[in-house]
Amino acid sequence: MHKDRDTLAVYGKAFQESVARLMMEDRPFCDQIEEVLELEFFDSSYLRAFVEIILDYRERYEQHPHFVTLQTEIKKGNKKYDGAVQKQLQDFVARVISNDLNDRQYVKDQAVDFFKKQCLKKAILESAELVKKGDYDSITKIINEALSKGNNQDFGHDWFKDVDTRYIKQSRRPITTGWARMDEITKGGVGAKELAVVIAPTGAGKSMVLVHLGAQALMLGKKVVHYTLELADTVVGLRYDSCLSKVDLKDIMDSKEIVKERINDIPGKLIIKEYPTKSASTKSIKNHLEKLKKQNILPDMVIVDYADLLRPVSASAEKRHDLESIYEELRGMATEFQCAFVTASQTNRGGLNAEVITMEAISEAFNKCFVADFIFSLSRTPQDKQANTGRIFIAKNRNGPDGLVFRAGVDWSTVSIDITGKGGEEETPQLTAKDQLSNLQKYYTKLSGSK
Repeated sequence: MHKDRDTLAVYGKAFQESVARLMMEDRPFCDQIEEVLELEFFDSSYLRAFVEIILDYRERYEQHPHFVTLQTEIKKGNKKYDGAVQKQLQDFVARVISNDLNDRQYVKDQAVDFFKKQCLKKAILESAELVKKGDYDSITKIINEALSKGNNQDFGHDWFKDVDTRYIKQSRRPITTGWARMDEITKGGVGAKELAVVIAPTGAGKSMVLVHLGAQALMLGKKVVHYTLELADTVVGLRYDSCLSKVDLKDIMDSKEIVKERINDIPGKLIIKEYPTKSASTKSIKNHLEKLKKQNILPDMVIVDYADLLRPVSASAEKRHDLESIYEELRGMATEFQCAFVTASQTNRGGLNAEVITMEAISEAFNKCFVADFIFSLSRTPQDKQANTGRIFIAKNRNGPDGLVFRAGVDWSTVSIDITGKGGEEETPQLTAKDQLSNLQKYYTKLSGSK
């Protein structure tokens, strides 16, 4: 049992394979842990061999190996490793090629913490004899050296050393919108480290659309954290119940057993966190996500309903500057936590009865548009509300075309919205995102100058 505490065995085989794989794929990570790593930390012979091949190559050629080079080294074989280890090495490489690695940051954080603690523990044991001799200067030196090892050495993308990483296709890990045509033009939906914004006037159904997107993620087995700043968490929960069970909202309170039966097989995990309006800031959300991370709850999608109701971390003289900062901070968190962020924004009065809502109708701060990766609007005229219809306009799309209008079928009784009509698109020409942003900039520049 004592031996287990000094190896990665307590984390399991899958974790150890992830650490070894990251040493190959992530040069800065390998740089960081190399000085605190011991091969004996891995309890499988083939993983020790895999890591040893990487470290030997780095020492011999003074550069990090490319994956193809590593494959060649393994195929060549080595007299140090028997046939069983060689076979396990080849099987491991095959798994690496065919499977994506999730939770990279978690694996790195846990591995670095383990390695650094073992390094410090070793230094303390080495200092035991020095205590008897009263050689405190040597003890201080040994402990300080141990504490300095294994620190982050990622100074950025090294253009020469990291040339291979630029040619590895990066997975966005997109999460479906639930609309096939929308997924097609966004290359699969909203990706990790991306910020999506839904624009709609009051009463059009922004919160319903956010629930729809969250429900799609849950059906894929994703972890969703939904922050509500306007509605009670139980109200939002009932909307998810209705969306996923297709029980009418007006009947939902009397249909608990039916709902439980229908949502029983939903593979995802949902956490709904309620904050009173304007009581929470982006800092509040970040702190909450950090707490979830410590519980090993790493969300795939974070929904903020909605960002305009967040309190600025540090208030400025103008509301539009506060809103710009809030959206920038949300975009930053999407990158930091490596998940999709989705929020909504209210339109100005010009968007209330518009047939198609463009970015010109976005309320207060047009700089929201600059940081977002995907923006679409939902417009519903009084006639649309009677007919349970609406229009979705693709205002901005970093991963494909924008300026498209889709007819939508809306049924808020079961929190349902779908793209309908031939091809899903209207023929009405629209301004591109670039033209809209240019018009917005001119408008706000003029507005600022008039104050």
